[in-house]
Amino acid sequence: MGLCASASYVMQIGMRQLTDLPIDCTTALNGRNLIVFDGECILCSGFFRFMLRHDSDLHFDFATAQSPLGQRLYAALELPRDDFETNLVFVDGTVYGHLDAFAVAMGQLGWPLRLLSGLRWLPHWIKMPVYRLIARIRYRIFGRYDTCLMPNAKQRARFAPEGY
Repeated sequence: MGLCASASYVMQIGMRQLTDLPIDCTTALNGRNLIVFDGECILCSGFFRFMLRHDSDLHFDFATAQSPLGQRLYAALELPRDDFETNLVFVDGTVYGHLDAFAVAMGQLGWPLRLLSGLRWLPHWIKMPVYRLIARIRYRIFGRYDTCLMPNAKQRARFAPEGY
């Protein structure tokens, strides 16, 4: 992905409201906050498990990017549906991607994790190159599952309908 494409990709996510998406996407979220993650990426699945452990107030539902819901959301945002450079985080009707997605998710947790929400305010010229580098090499460093994450029964209860 070229630099110009990357820049428009970032703006495409950060400036989108849930109401901009097709009705089937907004209906599927049912007013809930949602984290969409790459279920084949070990780092991304680790983020999912981290959120399960720390989201004791049940702020979030989850979906894998490979699921029917994840695919519809990536398509609605005009994002690639086979190369998931970013997790998506939907909070209070706004869609976030890249480091902003992580920061906004951390902002929904208790202290001291909430402090990590401050990462959102890093200058764009710092956070995007670092995020893109990690996204590009994450499979080489952390690995990749051969198949998409299959949640156990307890985990499935936290998934949105059609989210896995």
